[in-house]
Amino acid sequence: MAPARLGPPDQEDQPIDLDALIQPYSSALVAGLVVLVIVLLVVVVLVARRTRRIDARLAGLTRGGDGASLEAILGTRLGKIDDISRELDELAARMAILEGAQRRAFQRVGLVRYNPFEETGGNQSFALALLDAAGDGWVLSSLHARSGTRVYAKAIKGGRGDAALSEEETAAIRQATGVTG
Repeated sequence: MAPARLGPPDQEDQPIDLDALIQPYSSALVAGLVVLVIVLLVVVVLVARRTRRIDARLAGLTRGGDGASLEAILGTRLGKIDDISRELDELAARMAILEGAQRRAFQRVGLVRYNPFEETGGNQSFALALLDAAGDGWVLSSLHARSGTRVYAKAIKGGRGDAALSEEETAAIRQATGVTG
């Protein structure tokens, strides 16, 4: 049995002459291949430039890394970020403690100097109010006379004294709290 063939059954196989087929188009093929080579060279140049830019960016990312991998450098940076985050949390806690203590610290001061007695010269007596943010604290009064100096302290709660206050002590409290009048 004869092998199966495509085409008319009575024709013999003719050899194909590739040289004869390509000859009329050879100049167009050469021109097309030259254009293709030029395009490929341009693509190679563009890819090389882009690769250099990427290498420069990578070098910038790994700067100071002594050639370590980007993963190792990122791991180091993330470790530093974690350390900074912990320090920030510690600072926030310390700041909250300091803010609480600051509210109880004396931060309002009022000083009134006066002369309570006619026979003494100068304003050597005083009333000093020391108050915290809530208006709590005390008033220190000093009365200077020829026979001696006496010092009194009175507690202040919410801007009001726990005992009767003199005009000067009240003026020192008003000065400390910023109340006029």
